[in-house]
Amino acid sequence: MSLATVRARAQNGLVADEVVVEVHLGNGLPALNIVGLPEAAVREAKDRVRAALTVSGFSFPQQRITINLAPADLPKFGGRFDLPIALGILLAQQALPAGCLDDLEVLGELSLSGEIRPVPGALPAALQATESGRGLILPAANLAEARLCRAAALYPMHHLSALVAALHQGTLTRADTPAPVPASQMDAADLADVRGQHQAKRALEIAAAGGHSLRLIGPPGAGKSMLAARLPGLLPPLTEAEALSVASIRSISHEGFDARLWGQRPYRAPHHTASGVALVGGGAQPRPGEITLAHHGVLFLDELPEFPRAVLDVLREPLESGVIDISRAARKVRFPAQFQLVAAMNPCPCGHLGDPRGQCRCMPDQVSRYQGRLSGPLLDRIDLHITVPRVDETALLDAAPRDAERTSVVQQRTTAARDRQLARQGKSNAAMSTREIDQHVPLDTACRALLQRAVEQLGLTARGLHRVIKVGRSIADLAGDRQVTATHIAEALRYRAP
Repeated sequence: MSLATVRARAQNGLVADEVVVEVHLGNGLPALNIVGLPEAAVREAKDRVRAALTVSGFSFPQQRITINLAPADLPKFGGRFDLPIALGILLAQQALPAGCLDDLEVLGELSLSGEIRPVPGALPAALQATESGRGLILPAANLAEARLCRAAALYPMHHLSALVAALHQGTLTRADTPAPVPASQMDAADLADVRGQHQAKRALEIAAAGGHSLRLIGPPGAGKSMLAARLPGLLPPLTEAEALSVASIRSISHEGFDARLWGQRPYRAPHHTASGVALVGGGAQPRPGEITLAHHGVLFLDELPEFPRAVLDVLREPLESGVIDISRAARKVRFPAQFQLVAAMNPCPCGHLGDPRGQCRCMPDQVSRYQGRLSGPLLDRIDLHITVPRVDETALLDAAPRDAERTSVVQQRTTAARDRQLARQGKSNAAMSTREIDQHVPLDTACRALLQRAVEQLGLTARGLHRVIKVGRSIADLAGDRQVTATHIAEALRYRAP
């Protein structure tokens, strides 16, 4: 046999496209050529494969070797094709039984000693191999993440020689796929640790119930960061599909997969020196940015006006659509970005505007320039705006009140409210479209009159009006009310204009 094929998987964002590795041994001067849009790491596979085969005791064919990675118009990145190429060469020179890889896909990088090294994106590859009805040979170090796909047929291997021996003897062993361990919330920040700030806590609960974005405005040390860190614990637990999506994103990110984070809501807090590319993602091989790493979780931006305005404006589209599209000359990659934005800022450059002690020394034009760093379209996309005042010293020094609600108690209410939303419209209130608002949030005469006055007096935009209605729907869901009333709308309007 001079021609062999092995199936593999490329990485294209969260999509693991199928790649057929075709190996042809022909006459001519000894050479190895790789075609099919390989980038540098893929082209260098020929040296790694040659050394791995030789050190593992296999002969390297002294022929003209052509390796085609099909489809030819799909860019190929990384070392994930080393193992498929090596097995294809062995198949082509009949050093492996014919048909031993017909129902399998292969993934893995090779060291010069033949060791099979881990690669990014093993979980998306396992998910899509399972959808295709095939098993997956993969590095043993990637087993922890790939086994999260419980239906997958996984065959972890440590070394090339052991894999070839197992294929020869028909002893390839499928790994067990136990149920993922539920996420531990033992170290989660507890809402009961926050002293005072009852209105801010109420806003956090509403935001968690309906999936709304939130802006906290207050002096330094008022507890804005502390409040933001407690929002992930208030959110309903991730479903298995959501947890798999979060794990897949981590799998392809520069941080890599961490099994200890399975089932936990992401919490991302980039520094204000972060660039627009750091937030949205990018690169020659597009990787997810902070807004995608916060998918199904919380993106916290502290010191909001300190971010460059152009950086903040990249959030406008994903806040509406829940996705981010990264376009390159050769391809376009779409990443999910259904995150909850929590922003914190001081009211002025010194941070003490409105302080009853009169500590602010900022001039009006300084305050205006500081607050003007935020664009109107971005602020219009934030549902809840809350003033977080300084906490009285007595409340800070006293022991924690016994009646302070813990995160687990509030989470029960937010989960019940979210369940009502999923049963009613199949999504959170914040994700409703205009048509879905008209369908699922009927307003009585009192609500319409109140909203009309708010539009006239507060200058609400159409987007702002719809967001007030969504927040009112979330307040009603927390209370267990089927109908949105003027009381719910009035509370939602208080959060629209602090």
